[in-house]
Amino acid sequence: MEASGEGRPAPIRHVGDPVLHRPCEPVTRFDESLVTLVHDMFASMYAADGVGLAANQIGVPLRVFVYDCPDDTEEYRKGVVVNPVLVLPEAAERTLADYEEGCLSVPGQRASLARPDRSVVHGSDVTGAPLTVEGTGLLARCLQHETDHLDGRLYIDRLPAERREEVLRAYEEERDRPVVEDD
Repeated sequence: MEASGEGRPAPIRHVGDPVLHRPCEPVTRFDESLVTLVHDMFASMYAADGVGLAANQIGVPLRVFVYDCPDDTEEYRKGVVVNPVLVLPEAAERTLADYEEGCLSVPGQRASLARPDRSVVHGSDVTGAPLTVEGTGLLARCLQHETDHLDGRLYIDRLPAERREEVLRAYEEERDRPVVEDD
């Protein structure tokens, strides 16, 4: 499904919002309301300059995410996955890639996080047809990050406690800083 200009951006929910910290419900209806949600998700992701977005990040607790990001060959891949099931390489075959990661739900903050450099997600498209997305590079990270969202987990939940607290403290300081308008 291609995202057209039909979607309407929705506000991104931020860390602390209960919808981000609970597992999402499986999608059971593959109808026009799902298509509309996906269009709104793409519009919201693009408006926020993101590369991936889970439905709960715009307040909808359903297991669906969208993405538009490059793999390790720099080829951009774009799509939607409904009811994703993440599969990572076995520990013996796994290579971790340690990169700075950010999140639209923790704006302005980034932290180094090691994740497997390859991942696979099985799920459905918006019609309910089965699909599989194999990712490398940033796409692999995105598939993991967005599936985490649907499980009620943010990337900061994977950080060591001290680093997580630093990121949250910096986020709160930035959030509470008064807006200064230019003349």
